[in-house]
Amino acid sequence: MIRIVSLVSMLIPLTACAAVPITPERAAEICEEKARAAQGPTGSASVGANSETGAYSGLEISLSSDFLAGRDPNDVYAECIYDRTGAAPIRPLVLR
Repeated sequence: MIRIVSLVSMLIPLTACAAVPITPERAAEICEEKARAAQGPTGSASVGANSETGAYSGLEISLSSDFLAGRDPNDVYAECIYDRTGAAPIRPLVLR
């Protein structure tokens, strides 16, 4: 009996760590961004100057593993939605 009580008391904290369900709308937003990253490299560049340090510049380039693997963004989107919600997408993928 003590073993059962001990086991149950160890499992109770694990239930607090369960993932919070995600709404289909939020999953679509997250997965659309992931699909956009699968389209190609993303990044930004900045150039400027200020009175304290003078000129500055910056460059940031990101490559997703899905892009490097040559995966179709539509497949990335559909798989992502299914992984997060367990259902098919509620809306079609719109890439910009």
